[in-house]
Amino acid sequence: MTDRILLIEDDKRLAEMVSNYLGEAGFATAIAGTGTGGIALHDREPFDILILDLMLPDMDGLDVCRRIREKSQTPILMLTARGDAMDRVVGLEMGADDYLPKPFEPRELLARLRALLRRAKSERKPDMLRFGRLEIDAGARQVRLDGEDRSVTGYQFALLLALAQNAGRVLTRDALMTLLKNEALEAFDRSIDVHVSRIRAAIEDDPKKPKRVITVRGTGYVFAKNQD
Repeated sequence: MTDRILLIEDDKRLAEMVSNYLGEAGFATAIAGTGTGGIALHDREPFDILILDLMLPDMDGLDVCRRIREKSQTPILMLTARGDAMDRVVGLEMGADDYLPKPFEPRELLARLRALLRRAKSERKPDMLRFGRLEIDAGARQVRLDGEDRSVTGYQFALLLALAQNAGRVLTRDALMTLLKNEALEAFDRSIDVHVSRIRAAIEDDPKKPKRVITVRGTGYVFAKNQD
């Protein structure tokens, strides 16, 4: 799956340059030009890592870091043009994972991002996900309910895994398509909704009254954290 990066940076020229560079390196990048916009976007969509400028027009980047860290462990790489080392110390103490002073070399930014992503993935995504009676084995790409294998296609498994890894968070259809960008689409059907229907047929006790993959009307889907 394509790693998604949220870049919170008010310098439009720099943001576009970084976004284009990271796009060529295989990342999907979303840009927010303000701290409040970045927090809202992070709350709304799943991201694998954040690049956060400390100097924003509406609020201090340190406050953005603090507010995001209150409810998420998404890795944060700070960008700072300030010369005061104390800002870096405070940022790291607030939960940032690394910092990079401006101006910076794009290659160094990319290297630091990849290092943070490797570390985060090794720490946060177990091969086996359990939700009550449901087991999702990421390593074996198998789904079991009450210990019995449930049949899903490869694409449907990837979709279910993306939902489960973001349990409790509402995912739009566009966000899901982005998360599954590198998965081979099945030629006969590209509809997220149809695939969700087939996943429900495999894992729900009553597919017409789903309790695991829940529709959020007008938005997308949420995978229930708490299941029986």
